[in-house]
Amino acid sequence: MGSTYVFIVVAAIALIVGQLTLAKEFIVGDDKGWTTKFNYQAWAAGKDFRVGDKLVFKYKIGTHNVFKVDETTFEQCAPPIEREALASGNDVITFETPGRKWYICGIGNHCQDGNQKFEISVFPQNLSPTSPPHEGGTSTSSARRDSDFKYQVLVFVLISSLLAVFRR
Repeated sequence: MGSTYVFIVVAAIALIVGQLTLAKEFIVGDDKGWTTKFNYQAWAAGKDFRVGDKLVFKYKIGTHNVFKVDETTFEQCAPPIEREALASGNDVITFETPGRKWYICGIGNHCQDGNQKFEISVFPQNLSPTSPPHEGGTSTSSARRDSDFKYQVLVFVLISSLLAVFRR
């Protein structure tokens, strides 16, 4: 009974730590940050955004802000009046659900004229290296797949080692 309990606790901790380890943080625009006249679609292209990952918008307070919007608002570059903007200069958004996501700056014409907007797809957090392709036929990036597989092997070895110790 004791070793079963230890196994369950160790497995739960390993899965939680693994999820935290697999989550990535993306600084929007990298060293340019959140600003005008930058191609955010090109920046986002090829990145593998997953549930649990974080977007960090860095900018000088008062010069920009961030609105998470729907597709129509995104296309119109019209910040929603009923919602407050993120405006800390270091805004962090954690992806809690998969799907399309849209972001704009609501200051002046930054979105319309300054191209300060972008859209991305966020995919579920899959641990299986052989998971089927995502909607739209996009497959999991090989870097993320390799990381997931290494994590699974590490968890397996850790749990097997602990079980061997507790069986003695």
